[in-house]
Amino acid sequence: MIKKSQLLVALFTVYLGGCASVPMASVEEDTKQKQFAPPSQGMSGVYIFRNSSFGAALTKLLYIDDQLIGASAANTYFYREIKPGEHKLSTQTEFGNNHLKIKTEGDKNYYVRQYIKLGAFVGGAGLEQYNEEKGKAGVRECKLAKTTGSTTPAPAQATSTDTSPTVATTGAGSVAQ
Repeated sequence: MIKKSQLLVALFTVYLGGCASVPMASVEEDTKQKQFAPPSQGMSGVYIFRNSSFGAALTKLLYIDDQLIGASAANTYFYREIKPGEHKLSTQTEFGNNHLKIKTEGDKNYYVRQYIKLGAFVGGAGLEQYNEEKGKAGVRECKLAKTTGSTTPAPAQATSTDTSPTVATTGAGSVAQ
């Protein structure tokens, strides 16, 4: 007979150690994006990366300004060019979405880390902005996932409280140290 504690350990191990997959970009595109070239003239570049194996069995949807970017998995990243200004980045969590507001300037890249945290039933997720040095290091640990290219808006019911204030930085930012 299996003890409750053994069953809990087994379930927790699967929760942390399982493996989810998402559509991936080509090796060539991954290599190109890891050159960290400036975005197109007058645009801002945003790298959103998930450089951890914690919660590897989970995929989490990512949005910029309520437009679906794609689903992340462990050790994946996305790159998207956006117009300069204030933007809301969102990640799917257990009971809605968590948000991070950032203010971007043209001709600069920005780095945002998605992290997985324990939840009541499944893992939640959060977002935090990183400075250029830490952001590039985090992206280098990951592989480029395919973006959806979709204009699918975030689900209306996914509107959890804004967890982060607007962060105004220049490209290198002095955010997560």
